[in-house]
Amino acid sequence: MYPHWFLLPGAAVFVVLFIVPTFASFYYAFTRWTLFDVEFIGFDNFVTFFSDPQLSKGFTNTLIFGALTSGLKIVLGLLLGVLLTSNIWARGYLRAVVFFPVLVSVVGVGITFQALMDPYDGVINEFLAIFGIDGPGWLTNPDLALYSIILVDVWRGVGLAALIYMAGLVAIPQEYYEAARVDGATGWHRFWNVTVPLVRPATTTVIILSLIGGLREFQLIWVMTGGGPGFASDVLASVIYKQYAYGFFGLSTAGNVVLFVVVSAVILPLFWWLNRKQTEL
Repeated sequence: MYPHWFLLPGAAVFVVLFIVPTFASFYYAFTRWTLFDVEFIGFDNFVTFFSDPQLSKGFTNTLIFGALTSGLKIVLGLLLGVLLTSNIWARGYLRAVVFFPVLVSVVGVGITFQALMDPYDGVINEFLAIFGIDGPGWLTNPDLALYSIILVDVWRGVGLAALIYMAGLVAIPQEYYEAARVDGATGWHRFWNVTVPLVRPATTTVIILSLIGGLREFQLIWVMTGGGPGFASDVLASVIYKQYAYGFFGLSTAGNVVLFVVVSAVILPLFWWLNRKQTEL
């Protein structure tokens, strides 16, 4: 039992900062509460939350954001991982460049790209104007706002996906590639039949981490658009925050429970399925 005592400090912090607030949230989701008063109201918060006109848009945007960001990070992360583990010039420098956005504050990234994507004075539209292209309102057009934020999130997070893939790629024994080359496999066949199957553990990690982050994303969206224009880029997390800011504490707590259930309903079956496929491999 002696080594297990060293787990107690970390376990105590985990219980106090995660377990207790989680169970408290499930209780307060059924109440109308303030700092001084708590009134049990049953499922009223959930009924109100699901009747909110922002919810359907926010729920759809949450799924779109999670699916697109995770999908792009998987594809681009794998391609960058293959590139950055090959014998190319300035490989170390390029690795640093790709990973650098991961280290930058989310708020800093949001403010920077908000300025770059300004429809009138933004650098991106001014660059397009050089070629005679009328740049769109990246963050002011309701049809583009969410997808503009998705591109920024992918730029910010693809470095971590590439790093995970690089760790998986360098662990693949070179004998597999040599055997495939002797059998006459082309570069594409070696990639598809050797690299892709053998980096499946890395792919599983990238999928789970990026999906959890995408479904819970709030900071970048709030800094860049505040959920606007209108409700165009609202996600569940921003809807919850707005309800809390308006003073509906019980309602926002119910929203947090809904978000927790949504993330769990997506991640847990996916995690089980991916690990089962990995075991079969």
